[in-house]
Formats: sequence, C-alpha cells, structure tokens
Amino acid sequence: MRTTRRGRAMILPAVLALALTGPAVAETVVPTITVSAEGRVEVAPDMASLRVGVVERAASPAEALERASAATRAMLERMAAAGIAPRDLQTSDLALDAVWRHDRERDEMQIAGYEARNVVTVRVRDLARLGQVLDEAVTVGANRFDGLRFGLSDPGAATDEARRRAVAEALRRAALHADAAGVPLGPVLRIVEEGSSAPRPQTMRGADMAEASPVPVAEGELEITARVTVHFGPPE
Repeated sequence: MRTTRRGRAMILPAVLALALTGPAVAETVVPTITVSAEGRVEVAPDMASLRVGVVERAASPAEALERASAATRAMLERMAAAGIAPRDLQTSDLALDAVWRHDRERDEMQIAGYEARNVVTVRVRDLARLGQVLDEAVTVGANRFDGLRFGLSDPGAATDEARRRAVAEALRRAALHADAAGVPLGPVLRIVEEGSSAPRPQTMRGADMAEASPVPVAEGELEITARVTVHFGPPE
C-alpha cells in the first residue's frame, strides 16, 4: 500500500494535537515574600509662607487700582525694612473686578463700584519674627489674610530618614511573616519607592486681618512620609 505525499503531510498536525492534549507539565512555585511599609518623620518647621494683601473699593477702576497699589507699595517697603529679602516677596494675586448691586426698582443688576485686590506671598525664614511680620503688614494697611503655611527650607534630610524608616519597617514585617509561616527569609530582590510626601503644612486662613494684631503663632510639627514595597526572593 502506498502512502501519498498528502497523507504524510497530515501526520505532523495530528502528532502536535496529541502533544498539546497530553498531561500538563507541573509548574514550579517559587516562594517569595512582598511587603509594603511606610516611614514617618516629624520635624519642626524652619520657615513659613503667608499670603497678605489689600482690597480697595472705589467708584472708578483706576481709583480702586491706585489705592490698592499704594497700599501694596507701603506693605512691601515695610517688609523690606523688616529684613525680608526681595526673593521672599512675590505677588500671587492681582485682580480688578466690578462690584454689582441689585436695583430693586428696575429689577436689574448695576455696577456699584470697583474692587482691586493685590495679594503678596511672603516667606519668613526666621520664625521668631513671624508675629512681628504679620503685625507690620496690618499696620501699613493690609486687610486681607489668605493663609499661613509652615514648611522646611530643605526637606531632603528628613525625607531620606523617612525612606530609611520605611525600608526598616518593611524588613521587620517580612521577617515577622517568614517566622510566622515557618520559612526562611530570602534576599531582597527589588525595592520600589511608591512615593514620598512633602511636609504636610499646617494652615491658618482668614479673610480679614483687621483684628489680627498682635498675632500669636504656634509652629507645631510637620510630618514627612515615605512608602516602599520590598520584594524578597527564595532562600539561598
């Protein structure tokens, strides 16, 4: 009996089909441990940023802007005299808006005047003088207070310490898990930093500073965090 070439060509797919439907090869399970942890550091702030400004109203936009500009110039001059460096003074909000009122007789909105706003962000690097700086701003006409935030001029060292604590906590947890499971802990294969947070600033806010002087200020502490995930391989 002769076998045709076409018949021989059909043998290979049949063999492959039998191979694919045969018993599956058992997979080798590699024991590993993966742990995520967080490290925290609390530090005292060494600087503060505050937003102070002036709000002026007038019948014309030019007059409102001139009043706000004059008060802002006086405030900047006083800040400079108080020892605040030019690099620590920055205009952060400048606006001119119409002030509307409702005319009940005509049942329509009408312009009642104009409001100019100029807000300056001031960085205070000597926290012992923070209350004084706030007082001086109010003295020269600042009537708006948009917030006070404490921070660190260089958070690098504190952030690195938070990272060290996060890794140490991950190692501690991994050793605990391994001991509880009755298995040895393998070497570290990979460390992934999931993120670190800048200091969480404490914030004080208020729209009006008319009654703010003198201002007692509590600095408190800032918290810096770092998060890591550590992968441990099989025991050697």
